[in-house]
Amino acid sequence: MVNKLTQKPKELPVTNNEGRFERFNLIENPFPSEPIVNRDSSDRRINGGIFEGALRKAEYDQVIENYVKQPHRNPTHLRLGYLMDASYIGRGNGKSAFLLHVQDAINREYGLDLSDGLNKCFAIYVPPEPGGRTKSFPLFIDCIFDSLVKSNIIRDCIAILRLKSIEHLYPDSTAVEQISDTDDLLTCLENRDWYQDNSLDYIKIATDISENEFLQELPPEFPLFKESSGRYLFTDLVQTNDFTEYYQILKKGSDQINFVFSHLVRFFQAADFTGCQVLVDDFERIPDFQSGRQKRDFATELRTILYDGMSVNARIGFFNFLLVLHAGVQRLIADAWQESGLEMRSPISGNSSHVVKFEKLNRDHASLLLKTYLNEYRSTKNHAIGIEPFTEDAVSKISEGAEYNAAKILKAAYSLLEKAANDISVSVIDEDFVIKHHNSDSIQSAKDEGLSIEKADTTDLIKKARGEIN
Repeated sequence: MVNKLTQKPKELPVTNNEGRFERFNLIENPFPSEPIVNRDSSDRRINGGIFEGALRKAEYDQVIENYVKQPHRNPTHLRLGYLMDASYIGRGNGKSAFLLHVQDAINREYGLDLSDGLNKCFAIYVPPEPGGRTKSFPLFIDCIFDSLVKSNIIRDCIAILRLKSIEHLYPDSTAVEQISDTDDLLTCLENRDWYQDNSLDYIKIATDISENEFLQELPPEFPLFKESSGRYLFTDLVQTNDFTEYYQILKKGSDQINFVFSHLVRFFQAADFTGCQVLVDDFERIPDFQSGRQKRDFATELRTILYDGMSVNARIGFFNFLLVLHAGVQRLIADAWQESGLEMRSPISGNSSHVVKFEKLNRDHASLLLKTYLNEYRSTKNHAIGIEPFTEDAVSKISEGAEYNAAKILKAAYSLLEKAANDISVSVIDEDFVIKHHNSDSIQSAKDEGLSIEKADTTDLIKKARGEIN
């Protein structure tokens, strides 16, 4: 009787097989199969974890100089700016990855290192939802609040306030000093048993927090105040989800706007923050689905919360916005900006200091882009290695075929490397190899599809702005 447990195949399993990319000194294909950006992904190829700062040094320096280094206490600091394509090369030129790089740089030390200790600020990345689901201002505020929650800044601020009170009330305590890991400290600060084990009276700490000068204008139902009331004596301490639940029961529109741009501003200030940089990606997802009147109303509400409304933010300029504008969006919103008065406050036209021009990549940039991705996945970590297995002529051909669009270059490099890995006779990707596969899905499909940060139908914003299409 044949027993499947004892049967063996005609060929035994391979004990040691060279990886597909090992002959190229690579662990795996370092390029993204689809040039998208997904902040929530664990894959560094698409979550913004791989970024070559030298590619966008001019743009980065301008953003940091104009929005992080300038004193936030100065009421004339820039509150609204634009990251704008300098040329019409289509989407996928790396603006999303750039924003995530800026966010990481600011949040690394809360801007203190970038501003020489002048400003303590944080940054949030806000991607409006596609398909017109963020076309109204209240829905835009929902996106901002969701981004605040995802950034963990609310959790950090609660922890900062608790640490400040512990230092104030228990200057001789060593409970905090005994915890070196930040994540462990955050966990302990949310655990009532930790306070009891270290002889720290949490009700006393919560009461001390409630007396912070910046919190005196807040309503008694503000989530943080539940602790000092004693109602949390036998329950978990206040956490981020308490803020989320509170936001959700507020009346959509004015109440939620007031919560974000007045109450949360004071909450952040209580934790010693001086500002927040709101990085809005794909801004055209909002006006692209608005009527002329909706564009004007949206622009007016934006001006109100930034400059001349009754909110705390309008008075001090805590939240500062940087909007990503792809080619054509400027014309799409120009009339609304002019009629709402935003153009006067933060010019979007001409040589405005509010505008950061996102320049087109060149041939050297393309080589540096590929080298950065390749070095992240080298099986032998040797930074002297250049763009191998690609040749300089191959990179030139790829770049020209991709019209120097970063997303198209990466897509082409991925496909070409996959083809090379499947052909054991190929050890180098040269110009001839690129030409041979030019009409395959390596470059031509990227050129035809105009790949960018997401696969979706696109609209010619230039023609739309001129009224040539609906």
